Amino acid sequence: MGEHSHPARHGVPGGIRAFLLALLLTLGFAVVEIIAGSWAHSLTLLGDAGHMATDGAALGIALLAAWIALKPASARHTYGFGRMEVMAALVNTLLMLVIAAAIVTEAVLRMRHPPVVHARVVMVIGAMGLCTNWVIYRVLKQGDNSLNVRAALLHVLGDMLGSVAALVAGIVIYFTGWFPIDPLLSLFIALLILISGLRLLRDASRVLLEGVPPGLDLATIGLSMAGVDGVRSVHDLHIWSLSSSEVSLSAHIVIDRMDAWQSILLSLQDHLYRSYGIQHATLQPEPEILARIPVENLGRRS
Repeated sequence: MGEHSHPARHGVPGGIRAFLLALLLTLGFAVVEIIAGSWAHSLTLLGDAGHMATDGAALGIALLAAWIALKPASARHTYGFGRMEVMAALVNTLLMLVIAAAIVTEAVLRMRHPPVVHARVVMVIGAMGLCTNWVIYRVLKQGDNSLNVRAALLHVLGDMLGSVAALVAGIVIYFTGWFPIDPLLSLFIALLILISGLRLLRDASRVLLEGVPPGLDLATIGLSMAGVDGVRSVHDLHIWSLSSSEVSLSAHIVIDRMDAWQSILLSLQDHLYRSYGIQHATLQPEPEILARIPVENLGRRS
C-alpha cells in the first residue's frame, strides 16, 4: 500500500504582516507617482507607477499565497488552494504586458514631440521612490526566507531601478533641458516590466504543466533514493509543484522485505526532506519479485 506524507501547515503571521505592509507602501507610492507624473508630464514617472502597480499586484499574489497556506486541504480540494496564486500570476502577467505595450507606444509618440517636463518634481519623486523601495526591501527582508519572499524582493529591486531612472531623467532635464531623456528612460522601465512578466509567465507555466521544479534533478533524486538502506531500485518517479513553494513527489520503491517498509519509509522521508526540502511524498512499496517485470528504473542500487 502506498504511503503518503503531508507537510504540516503552520501559520506565518509575521510573513503576512510583512507582505501587507509592503503592498500598502507599493500601491500607495504608485498613486503618488501617477498624480505627480500626470502633473509633471513625465512618462518616466508614469511608467514607474505602472511598474510599481504591477509589482504591487505581485505582492498581492504573494500575500494571497501566504494567507491560503494557512487553510487546510478539504474533501473537495485535496491538495489545497495553492494553484490560485498561479492563476493570479497569469492574469498579472497579461496586465504587465499590456502596461509595457502602452508605455512603449506613448514613448514613441513623445520622442517625436517631447512635452515640457517639470524636472524638479521628477527628481523629488524619483528620490522619494528610491527611499520608499528601500524601506519595502528592508520590511520584506525581515520576513521569512520563502520562495514568495525572494520573488517579491526581486520585484522590489526592479522598482528601485525604475526610481533611479526617474531620478536620472529629472537630473538630465534640469541641467541640460534635453526632454527626450524622459521617454527614453521610460522604454527602459517598459523593458523591466516585460522581463518581470516573462519570468512570471515562465514560473507559472512550469507549475501548471507540472514540470520538475528548478534546482531539482529527477535522475539525481532517483539515484539518491535508491541508495537508502533497504531500497533496491526506484521507478515511476514524478516530481512537480503544487504551488510556487510546495513540491510533491511520487515513486514506486522496490524493496527486499515488505516487513521492513515502515522503517524504509521513514528513512526515505527524512532523506527527501533533509536533502531536497521535499515534504509531500507518496511512495508505493513493491517486493523485489515485481521488479523482474521490465520497467524503466530511475534509480537502482548495484
